[in-house]
Amino acid sequence: MVIYGVALLAFCYLVGQIFGEYLGSWLGVEANVGGVGFAMLLLIVVNSWLEKQGKLDSLTQSGIQFWNQMYIPIIVAMASTQNVKLAVSSGAVAVLAGALPVLLCYLTIPYLTKAFKPSTNQ
Repeated sequence: MVIYGVALLAFCYLVGQIFGEYLGSWLGVEANVGGVGFAMLLLIVVNSWLEKQGKLDSLTQSGIQFWNQMYIPIIVAMASTQNVKLAVSSGAVAVLAGALPVLLCYLTIPYLTKAFKPSTNQ
């Protein structure tokens, strides 16, 4: 059902937001650090896992696809509410909070490419 796809996205969003809040407090920044990004990564991983298990039907996928198309407007709206002054005044912490996740994602691309590559048994 479509609602399952939306529920899956909501779950990933909540987990990502909580993780972003904890990461922000751990870094000493009074802001959510990468919550939506973590949510999207979690959604990709869970979506791929469910597809491999054969537990993701087309209606559930359509619920996920709906929010996939809404991703950019949501990110723009959320970015406009961030405390830019605090992030800039934090100096190195803000740079690390931005650079480290990008570097981590860059380093995991080869692993993800191999892990989610369909097997070709001939």
